[in-house]
Amino acid sequence: MPKRYFFTSESVTEGHPDKVCDQISDTILDALLSQDPKSRVAAEVVVNTGLVLITGEVTTTAQVNFVDLVRRKIAEIGYTNADNGFSANSCAVLVALDEQSPDIAQGVNAAHETRDQKSEEQLDAIGAGDQGIMFGFACNETPELMPLPISLAHRISRRLASVRKTGQLSYLRPDGKTQVTVAYEDGKPVGIDTILVSTQHDAAIESITNSTEVQARIKSDLWSAVIEPVFTDLHIQPKKETRFLVNPTGQFVIGGPQGDAGLTGRKIIVDTYGGYSRHGGGAFSGKDPTKVDRSAAYACRYVAKNIVAAGLAEKCEVQLSYAIGVARPVSILIETFGTGKVDEDRLLEVVQKNFELRPAGLIQAFGLDRLPAERGGRFYQDVAAYGHFGRTDLDLPWEQTDKADLLKATLSPERSAVTA
Repeated sequence: MPKRYFFTSESVTEGHPDKVCDQISDTILDALLSQDPKSRVAAEVVVNTGLVLITGEVTTTAQVNFVDLVRRKIAEIGYTNADNGFSANSCAVLVALDEQSPDIAQGVNAAHETRDQKSEEQLDAIGAGDQGIMFGFACNETPELMPLPISLAHRISRRLASVRKTGQLSYLRPDGKTQVTVAYEDGKPVGIDTILVSTQHDAAIESITNSTEVQARIKSDLWSAVIEPVFTDLHIQPKKETRFLVNPTGQFVIGGPQGDAGLTGRKIIVDTYGGYSRHGGGAFSGKDPTKVDRSAAYACRYVAKNIVAAGLAEKCEVQLSYAIGVARPVSILIETFGTGKVDEDRLLEVVQKNFELRPAGLIQAFGLDRLPAERGGRFYQDVAAYGHFGRTDLDLPWEQTDKADLLKATLSPERSAVTA
């Protein structure tokens, strides 16, 4: 008998309070790096009814109007109506930023002395900004090599925001969550069991004021305007028995920061693989790329994705660990969950030889300190909602599979058999 089980992942829209914070944190990062690529940033944001608090540590020569920056981002997300209890023009914005501790900075102070290509000696001399463990993952369940549950949840969330912003479903408000449960047999997805959408909305819709009728209208509209286009794009058909749940409590009018306080870094599973893979615990948003919580997690995904793209495994998880002030990883682990086509020790050897895993090398290889300026002043804020991985709508350096051919040529099962 096949082993059957269910796996569920969730996503949230850009108007979710925690995601509002992530996007503001990364908007600050974009602004600072655009003016000063040497900026050290650890920007944390808290939102509540009518309030935005910016705190954390920043060392930079950039001159930024944080209040104006915050208001513009909130308006872009869609909070422009004071009736929602949170609005770009009326919320209070408090700024309480400190300078980064010199004890933390000393291990990486050489990292941005020059933007020129660094020598091997320089790369070895520039240590990690902190200790920590990071994971990256890839699998062949979707074209972008992501697990199917989180891929679907993100696509539905993005579509939910799109139909709101275009006016197709103008009664929707910014806050929302999605959740997808996928049925698996023998480790492979075989069907969509449940789709759940909770979306903030106006109290009345086109003169419909009865709550039950409002929810019935929302459910019908979401199926045709959101769910069907997402599944059509992926050439997937929900089964007849697939459950579709919308606003299970009955309505969702009060939401966003008025409904719940938000905090940077509280949606790390949404940001990554939806719980399908392990997570080291560190958040991404608001952190400059010298923080390995961010840059090394991107590197882990890059390695894992190239291994799967090369056909060397159906699933791959990569773990790195670092010590503060030390350039090279303390440990590297590659796990293919029994799906690997080559010996994992040999795979590890080739990865160590062909992938840059030192913090300064990662920044250099991916251009992480230059991307905001090169892309019109915004880069990190665009990955702060709808996931940092598997993005088909963005050109992300860690999503490239440019090493797959090299891995395939070096480690293909046929070649390994010959060399053995």
